[in-house]
Amino acid sequence: MEYSQIRQNFERHGFTTQLFSSKEEVCTYLADILQNQTIGFGGSETLTEMGLFEILQQKNAVIWHNKTPGVRVRKLANCADIYITSANAVTETGGIVNIDGTGNRVAMTAFGPETCYYIVGKNKITANISDAYHRCKNVAAPLNAKRVCAKTPCAAKGDKCYDCNSPDRICRIISVIERAPLGMKCEIIFVDEELGF
Repeated sequence: MEYSQIRQNFERHGFTTQLFSSKEEVCTYLADILQNQTIGFGGSETLTEMGLFEILQQKNAVIWHNKTPGVRVRKLANCADIYITSANAVTETGGIVNIDGTGNRVAMTAFGPETCYYIVGKNKITANISDAYHRCKNVAAPLNAKRVCAKTPCAAKGDKCYDCNSPDRICRIISVIERAPLGMKCEIIFVDEELGF
């Protein structure tokens, strides 16, 4: 499906959308529109690959547990007016699916900030909700578990979800956002390159 149709589907669901060719273009766009803000970041390999924290912290207060670990930092990020994250999968029909271990990221994408930005590489686009769920469980979760050195079967084998009961399990909460939450501006920033898991 073409980006134009995917964007139309999201816009019909109350999201605003942007499309950029590269992560560098996205960084320039966000640096231009976000200044003197308090910005919370959700856990995201996409944001790490972009170097977005370093760029935005020049003119904003950016709170991210990837840079300053701890539960307190997660809570502070959840008080920000602006929240930036990615998605584990989006559907061509206009939905977002995320999987989370602590729930901080899925909570903020459902309620709290005035504005939520999702940065989505082309590798995250799936045909439908079933494919999106499959991608979350069998692509994103094993790669993220391995990244954080979780002691789980998916991290050890790296091939799929084993629906384990490990204390390190990171796929504990799954959210499906079908429409932009009431009272929150949500912008999907599509990037025509592969980013993150």
